[in-house]
Formats: sequence, structure tokens, C-alpha cells
Amino acid sequence: MRLLRSSSATIVAGTLIAGGAILGPGAWTASAATVLNQAIVGMAPTATGHGYWLVAADGGVFGFGDARGYGSAGRTHLNAPIVGIAATPDGGGYWLVGGDGGVFEFGDASGFGSLGGARLNKPIAGITATPDGGGYWLVAQDGGVFAFGDATGYGSLAGRALNQPISGMAATAGGHGYWLTARDGGVFAFGDAASHGSLGGAHVNKPIVGITATADSGGYWLTAADGGVFPFGDATGYGSMGGRPLNQAVVGVSAPAGTRGYWLVARDGGIFPFGAAGGYGSLGGSVILADRFATTSNGIEDIIRAAADRHGVSGDWMVKIARCESGLNPRAYNSAGPYIGLFQFLESTFRGNGGHDIYDPADQSEVTATMLANGQAHQWGCA
Repeated sequence: MRLLRSSSATIVAGTLIAGGAILGPGAWTASAATVLNQAIVGMAPTATGHGYWLVAADGGVFGFGDARGYGSAGRTHLNAPIVGIAATPDGGGYWLVGGDGGVFEFGDASGFGSLGGARLNKPIAGITATPDGGGYWLVAQDGGVFAFGDATGYGSLAGRALNQPISGMAATAGGHGYWLTARDGGVFAFGDAASHGSLGGAHVNKPIVGITATADSGGYWLTAADGGVFPFGDATGYGSMGGRPLNQAVVGVSAPAGTRGYWLVARDGGIFPFGAAGGYGSLGGSVILADRFATTSNGIEDIIRAAADRHGVSGDWMVKIARCESGLNPRAYNSAGPYIGLFQFLESTFRGNGGHDIYDPADQSEVTATMLANGQAHQWGCA
């Protein structure tokens, strides 16, 4: 790997391996030709709105614009993949959270506690900081909310039956309430968070993966995995990626402070700015090693279980189907259909359900988990 240094940035020429050796104190920018160990799972804007951080499932952190690097968890042994990032109000640090509730703080972010080592009913889905940076909330896929520091718990969905798992959380401007969103677009308001509408009960082409609020808390945007954006309340729709081809699924949405616009971020680190949100660089087009080179059965199972977890489907069930259909071989080919890949799709069925690369185990797992969550198990004889 060759590093080219300038007075204002470190540019990585050629292949960038995510994981902490790259991103340290200072401003950092990556070239487009990159390789990621693990997929991007979230983003957080800087205080000025002129930059953002992306975080990968292995804890690698990538800064763009005026986002400075304060460290990462890329070289840390993680008990569970990272699932989210939240920045401090002054942009001087950030927190990462794992699916087990472990919290990792960097820069001026203080540690107020975590759930690492605790028994959880469902994995953690994300982290949201309080407005003054004196605390944070963790939200689990079952709607459980866990408050730390000066964060107050205003209620949760723990113990309630949900149609789909919780996929995101956003706090009100004053920090006295929050919204949770589920993968079916249902929105649940707590504290001083007003309900401005939801997609619960509506047909969505792809699961909802994130929510971000307007500056005055008078509305919010939901975004789907296909890049569709749905505004509610005083949120304005500035555009979306819905119906447009994507290299990888969208995993989140974030709005810069005081700006009329928002960013969408995809699994490969692609950034899509809308409205007045600036584009400060991306990792779009990155090769994700975990997807491409998971040749062992354990690696394939990890990909399957991660997709199942995102959609609230049994990982054991999905692994069983894949073993029966292809013997966990992403390159399996049955000329009778032809049926292709890990879950033996017809090309038409795969692409009709949003698939892109039929030999990619992550893409196959994502499509399969979506279909199973939507009651289409009958498509597989092995189900």
C-alpha cells in the first residue's frame, strides 16, 4: 500500500484496507479504488455538516470532508460486528456500537456505559447521542431502548409484538424524546417526539433501514434499502435512489445540521447527497472482502446469519435452506433451471426481487432473507 501525504490530507493510492491502520488523528480522504474488509453499516455527520464519517462492520472508520480521524476499532477483537456510529456535538469524537451493545469511544467522546457482556433478547440496531453529548441511547431490534449518561429513557417497545424488527432511531432536537422505525416503515414516537406519519401497513419495495429527523423535530425522513426516501411532517423530499441501479444496498440516512438535504450511504461506502448536502467523497464501488472471499462454510454461514438477523429471520433456518439447496456453495449451478448460487435462484426471480450479482453470497442472502421475511418461503423446496 502506498500513502501519498499532503498538507491537508492523506490520500490512499490503490487499495485501502479498512481496519484502523489508515484512520488516525487528522483529516483523511480515500481514493475510489478501495477494498473493505467488511461492509459499511452507518454514517455520522460532522458538526458543520461539511463532512462525515463512515463505519464498517469490522470497526474501520473513514472520514471525508472536515471529518477528522480519532481512531477506530478495526484492530480490536470484536465480540459482535459494529452496527452504528454517533458523533459528539462538536465533531471532536464519536462512538461505535456493536450488535452485542459494546460501545467504543474515540476523541472527545466519553464512555457512559455499555451492554457488552449483557444478555440481550435481540441484537442492538444502533446508537443515538444526546444533543449535548453527555449520553446516548442504544436501541435493539426488538425495540428495547437503553439509556446511558444523561440520556433519559422515555419508553420502548420491548415485550411488544412487532411486524418487523427495529432498524433505526432518531432523537428530538432537545433530547427529550425519540422515534424508532421498523423495517416495514412503522414509526413509534416517545417522549416529546410527535408522530408525523409512517409507512406501517404500506407496501415498500425494500425494507426501511434508517431514520433521520429535521432540525426542528417537525418531521423525519425514512430511507429504504433500495434508496427510496419517504418524508413526513416538515421534512422535504429532495430526491432518492429509488428505482435507480445501485452497486450495493443503502444502509442509512443522515442529515447535516442546519442544511436542507440529506445523504444516503450504501454498503460499499457509496454516498448519495441530496438537496444542499455536500458530497465530500465516498468509498463507492469498493470490493467487500467478506462478500467476495468468504469461501469457507463458516464464512458463508456468517454472511447468511447477518442477513437473517437484519430481517428478523431465523439464521439457523436460512443456513439449513442454503445447505440443502447448494451445499453452501455460492458458485453452485443447476442447468435444469438454470438455478444459480447459494440459494439456487432463477435469474429472473433474483433480479425481480432486487438482486444484482447472483454469485455474490451476500446479495443472495439479502434477497433470500427479504423474501422469507415477506412470507415467500414456498419458493424453496428446502424451506
